[in-house]
Amino acid sequence: MEGKEVRIGVANSALWATATTAASNGSVNSMHDSFTPLGGMIPMWLIQLSEVIYGGVGSGLYGMIVYAIVAVFIAGLMIGRTPEYLGQEDRRVRDQDGVDRHPDSAAPGARRHRARRDDGGGQGRASPIPAEHGFSRSSTAFSSAGNNNGSAFAGLSANTPFYNTALGLTMLFARYWLAIPVLALAGAFAAAKHVPPSAGTLPTHTPLFIVVLIGTVITVGALTFVPALALGPVVEHLLLFAGR
Repeated sequence: MEGKEVRIGVANSALWATATTAASNGSVNSMHDSFTPLGGMIPMWLIQLSEVIYGGVGSGLYGMIVYAIVAVFIAGLMIGRTPEYLGQEDRRVRDQDGVDRHPDSAAPGARRHRARRDDGGGQGRASPIPAEHGFSRSSTAFSSAGNNNGSAFAGLSANTPFYNTALGLTMLFARYWLAIPVLALAGAFAAAKHVPPSAGTLPTHTPLFIVVLIGTVITVGALTFVPALALGPVVEHLLLFAGR
């Protein structure tokens, strides 16, 4: 029962955890570290989706715009031609492969911590835990630092030289570095000549584009983080119900 908020209940705790990680909120009304493995996986995954569902402060808008550009590019691949987006040909997305790379910065840090789990200087654990749950704690810490969220699995004590350095570098490259290519992309669109609508224009106000955009967000997030989620909360869930 450690970390459970019995006054609020399961439903409201889960709802708050979902809302606070889908956007860059960071407040909690119960401890995410005390959720069931799959219950803790959902807040972790929502952070890793770049917090675009509700539009996280400081990152949600440009993150969703980048996803929209990627969705238009994918649609162009399916129809065999270069479509237009916002009145311009979407060729620039080919040169912006690094724009939406902030989720990728979390995985190497978590793997590095996993390799150091027997090193007391880098462990930073506030309580003894299974290796799978420790991986989830570490993965959440790096995802939260890289994606502008204050939520965490509180059993991890991040105030160690290793974590202070690693999480600081994650914030530097995953938050601030991305501002440069995003601003460059905005400048390229602003300076380009407007293209009149044609047969290749992909309307971005239709239900079809909404479905393509949602699919892009989920697919990109899933492809990036399925291995980390499988090694952490999924394995922990299977071990839990196996009685281990």
